Amino acid sequence: MMYPYMILADGTEIVHSQIIEKDGMKKVIVNFERSTESGFDSARCELPDYKWTEKTGYSDEEINMFEKLLYNNAHLLYRYVENGGIQIA
Repeated sequence: MMYPYMILADGTEIVHSQIIEKDGMKKVIVNFERSTESGFDSARCELPDYKWTEKTGYSDEEINMFEKLLYNNAHLLYRYVENGGIQIA
């Protein structure tokens, strides 16, 4: 299951997975997606390794910005994941 995290000014939607336990490590998958005239731009990063497993349509500059965003927000993402996503009233 994927949980919404935020939508950026350019329309990129950021969503994250639940905690995925693999080899004793707690991982979270973070997806970035933006609609385009011909489909979608998409990128996927695995935390805590910051390993990019997909990058389609986004520039290197955008990916670098996403990575900075993840470094600054990873602790929040893990907190939200443990609580079943952001709880918005």
